[in-house]
Amino acid sequence: MDALLFGKGLVLGVAIAAPLGPIGALCINRTLERGFWAGVAGGLGTAIADGVYATLAAAGFTALGSHLGWIVYPLQVAGGLFLIYLGIAGLKPRSEVSAATVQARGLLSTIAATFILTIANPATILTFAAIFAGLGLATGEGGSEGVLLVAGVFLGSLAWWFFLSGAVTVVRKRLSEGFAAQVSRVSAFILIAFGMLALLHAVLNAI
Repeated sequence: MDALLFGKGLVLGVAIAAPLGPIGALCINRTLERGFWAGVAGGLGTAIADGVYATLAAAGFTALGSHLGWIVYPLQVAGGLFLIYLGIAGLKPRSEVSAATVQARGLLSTIAATFILTIANPATILTFAAIFAGLGLATGEGGSEGVLLVAGVFLGSLAWWFFLSGAVTVVRKRLSEGFAAQVSRVSAFILIAFGMLALLHAVLNAI
């Protein structure tokens, strides 16, 4: 079960990081301009911020789990529906994305800049709250489940930035618009699948 939960975190981390938004465009540009590690640094700040928000969501559910009572299953249903909503939103055609602008030039300053850009969007915590509720962690039965999921999300996100920077380094050109659209679709279907699993789990628990 622990390995399965960690695996879910890995997949979700990739699914959340993969859609090519402003940070993804920044990662590609930095890789083209300054090499592989500059691209990874562009995404690492985002992965750390995702880990922070995931930790906050896990800590909140763990602390409040014993007081949630009868709303645990409604929370799980709401989390599943929200994940499905995120997936459907990800399937919609997107206009060309502009890269995030940061003045940082070194690796550490780039990590710090992308961390601040990501952490400045508090709506991100709603995504992780939905994920945790959808996966049944709203019960707050123990911290180990949250730690495993947070670790999986962080490492999954980080793995994506390594993959993206490596792919750009190999091809030495901007990835095609078709690549971005395909990645967004795969990510969207993963989120929808997790949302449907969350709803199924809630229904089975309610029976």
